Amino acid sequence: MDTERIKCLIIGSGPAGYTAAIYAGRANISPVVYEGLEPGGQLTTTTEVENFPGYPEGVDGTQLMDDLRKQAERFGADIRAGLITKAELDRTPLRFTTDEGQVIEADTVIISTGASAKYLGLADEKKYAGEGVSACATCDGFFYRKKVVAVVGGGDTACEDAIYLAGLAKKVYMLVRKPYLRASKIMQERAMNHPNIEILFEHNAVGLYGENGVEGVHLVKRKGEADETYYDLPIDGFFLAIGHKPNSDIFKPYLETDEVGYIMTENGTPRTKIPGVFVAGDVADPHYRQAITAAGSGCKAAIEAERYLSTHELI
Repeated sequence: MDTERIKCLIIGSGPAGYTAAIYAGRANISPVVYEGLEPGGQLTTTTEVENFPGYPEGVDGTQLMDDLRKQAERFGADIRAGLITKAELDRTPLRFTTDEGQVIEADTVIISTGASAKYLGLADEKKYAGEGVSACATCDGFFYRKKVVAVVGGGDTACEDAIYLAGLAKKVYMLVRKPYLRASKIMQERAMNHPNIEILFEHNAVGLYGENGVEGVHLVKRKGEADETYYDLPIDGFFLAIGHKPNSDIFKPYLETDEVGYIMTENGTPRTKIPGVFVAGDVADPHYRQAITAAGSGCKAAIEAERYLSTHELI
């Protein structure tokens, strides 16, 4: 295949990638978007999104991403199926290789590859995806007002999610496989002292059940020990809070990341230490992980890319 030369490559197609494509397209820098393994990103696994501005009645997650995609295409974004499997960020122009072997040279790149929620690996997690299973308490907690939910995990994120959900649900169980919480002391105290939270130590979820969505969780107490016991706990929602893995592996030889793998940027901007390389969305955001914050960062990254191209007289 011939090497393709472009002004702006956008890697990833969630709210960050599509918003970057909208802004880059309107700036007339002819962005090329590679959608990746999950076109539309994590929102396509969500049923209804109620907190994205402009949709007063809520919107299906897949519909929202389709709308953003069409808007990007309207402004000339070239959106392609496929993966970027190799990045060479130590050269000018930047060089990338797709899963089909196409080589692309780009003056700028916007990395918006997202972060993947960690799951337990239970078949039931897929079976009930969007029907009681969630990896985002702030996204989906609203649907469980006055209901009973379980949060899996024992770290700061799990405690934060449990406390958030306890303000909505009538009861929150924390399922913790260890006999202790790993969270910071202050978060432990808040979770332990909340009247709506009950912490079940040394408990492992081994399955879910329900006819029309999640109705309960199969639990094992003290898994692998002689006194382990099995029982079912009725719940309406099952929230995973065991972390996220940023999709940053191919960029790690060139960019700074934190210990988890989130890409580090300069002073709260989308800029990285490499000129022309910008980052947007969850791959650089360990804190908020919302569609609206991802979209906002995609806007900023595209503006930075256009300014870089203009400053360097590449457009």
